Amino acid sequence: MSRVNLDTQHVPAASQALLAEIHQAFGATPNMFKAVSNAPAALQSMWAAFGALGKGSLGARLGEQIAAAIANRNRCEYCLAAHTVLGCNAGASPAEMAAAQVGQSDDPRTAAALEFALKVVDQRAQLGDADVARLRAAGFDDGQIVEIMAHVALNLFTNYVNVALNVPVDFPRVALK
Repeated sequence: MSRVNLDTQHVPAASQALLAEIHQAFGATPNMFKAVSNAPAALQSMWAAFGALGKGSLGARLGEQIAAAIANRNRCEYCLAAHTVLGCNAGASPAEMAAAQVGQSDDPRTAAALEFALKVVDQRAQLGDADVARLRAAGFDDGQIVEIMAHVALNLFTNYVNVALNVPVDFPRVALK
């Protein structure tokens, strides 16, 4: 059971317009957004970040693979389930999403991004020059490196919301590895 209200009839009025937009985008209102809608500023921030990164230079597929890896690392069943669906919708195969979940990919560029993102999470961003150099060698420019950091930050926020507030999973479940 969620530790915060999930009834959208009892969230601040300032969240209602964004909830309608989210509902339209998904065809339903995912529980994570219901939980975050208790704080209109947090909902606005989260939805804007998803929108901005969805239009970023990394592409939706890589963004979803990064999200799945971080969700698995943080043991966030909600985000793992959601991003696996979204990753498949963005063109990744179920096998590619399963590999991404454990930070792996047959594509060297994707593998480098996943390795970097997980190292940021594991080491709380205490990285060295060689870590960034490996990303550059894989073909990422400075803007894309910063964009990977933005994906890490957004996914830490969503993982922590879902885990700490015990938000019920409303996507097809995916087993943690």
